[in-house]
Amino acid sequence: MAQMTMIQAITNALDGELGRDEKVLLFGEDVGQSGGVFRATDGLQKKYGEHRVFDTPLAESGIGGLATGLAIQGFRPVMEIQFFGFVFETFDEIAGQAARMRFRSGGRYTAPITYRAPFGGGVKTPEMHADSLEGLLLQTPGLKVVIPSNPYDAKGLLISAIRDDDPVFFLEHMKLYRSLRQEVPEDAYTIPLGQANIVRPGKDVTVVAYGAMVHTAVKAADEWSKTRGIEAEVIDLRTISPLDMETIVQSVKKTHRAVVLQEAQKSSGAAAEIVAQITENAIYHLEGPVLRITAPDTVYPFGMIEDEWLPTPDRVLRGLEKVMSL
Repeated sequence: MAQMTMIQAITNALDGELGRDEKVLLFGEDVGQSGGVFRATDGLQKKYGEHRVFDTPLAESGIGGLATGLAIQGFRPVMEIQFFGFVFETFDEIAGQAARMRFRSGGRYTAPITYRAPFGGGVKTPEMHADSLEGLLLQTPGLKVVIPSNPYDAKGLLISAIRDDDPVFFLEHMKLYRSLRQEVPEDAYTIPLGQANIVRPGKDVTVVAYGAMVHTAVKAADEWSKTRGIEAEVIDLRTISPLDMETIVQSVKKTHRAVVLQEAQKSSGAAAEIVAQITENAIYHLEGPVLRITAPDTVYPFGMIEDEWLPTPDRVLRGLEKVMSL
């Protein structure tokens, strides 16, 4: 196995799937010759040609329409939205067309599209680049939403997304692109969509997180274990649609307390849905309310103050203290 960053694991997955299936096409703004803003597609156009890896005009709505049309003709488009904040421009194609394709056609057509988009805070980007807008995607039947937290998962989940017969939104946290390395098999492998991973076993409280917040949760849990001797179980969701509620509920039945951590704003979204489902499925096992630790309900701030806005390990520790005192 090779040591890879997340961006290298993503490139490796794309390379493998382009080589495996000629129906896989990769396109978006600047993904061709320049290899994308973060070089996720570096070298792929040279290897597979400009008919399979190609640049598009700066028009997300047009890119989305192209992806839908190609998908119903039997291709497997991998479409890049240069930054997740630009999803508004193509949301009709995603939610109004691709996600409904199987239902609308009575199963005659599917839309095996993978939408890739970088997002996430902590890197001081301009406005509309870092926003965590995944909550917009959760109420869209037919759409799967994947958010990996590490290189190994990124490769396996991306391959699963490309091979899935329905549209999958694959979100890549910018802070994780090159901040850690991990052993990643060079051969192809898949990780099932909708299957969470317990990254830190514990017995006293359950912490549910995804994306970069998994690392925030683990850091807080390790600190708490050293200073308080209390063990938090950290669950990495890996996909937020579908949710692996079985893993979450089984953990809550063991620990009897739960905290849900997300980078996005508090209202609605993944954390709110998880809290609701824990209440529906495990309320008699809880010894207190389920707590959310999130960003505040404001527009994403300018880079100079985003560190004050994003959830931190200290905020997680304060949340854990509150939950354990209830």
